[in-house]
Order: sequence, then structure tokens, then C-alpha cells
Amino acid sequence: MNKENANKLWKAIQEAGDYLQGQLPEHQNHPNGRNPYAHVALCVKEKFHLSYKEIPNEKYNDVLRYIEFLKQNPS
Repeated sequence: MNKENANKLWKAIQEAGDYLQGQLPEHQNHPNGRNPYAHVALCVKEKFHLSYKEIPNEKYNDVLRYIEFLKQNPS
């Protein structure tokens, strides 16, 4: 991912984290609440098998759509 797209994805991850604040279900491993920013970044990494910075530029729109999906489907 080029630097410009990586920065845009990070901003989208932050916005999704802001949106998901307090919406993620409780989890026994997170008694003080879940971190929505880490959740979104981890979900992206698990889906694309790479960190958001390592994903090829051709997948940029796919990643943005997935981040939007995560916002609409908190889990």
C-alpha cells in the first residue's frame, strides 16, 4: 500500500473505531471493555491476511468496503 492510501485507511479505521465505541459486545477477555480501533485493525488483518499497510493498492476499495461492513455489523 502506498503511503497516501495507508494514511486514508488508517483514518477510516479510526472513524470506524469512533463509530463502534461502546457498541461491541462484551467479552470475557476484556472486562474493561473492548478496544474498537484494535478490533477493526485486527479484523482487516484477519480478512486480508496482511496489516492494512501491507495490503496491495489494488485492494484499497475492498478494504474500505470491509471497514464499512464492520461498522454496520459490530461483533
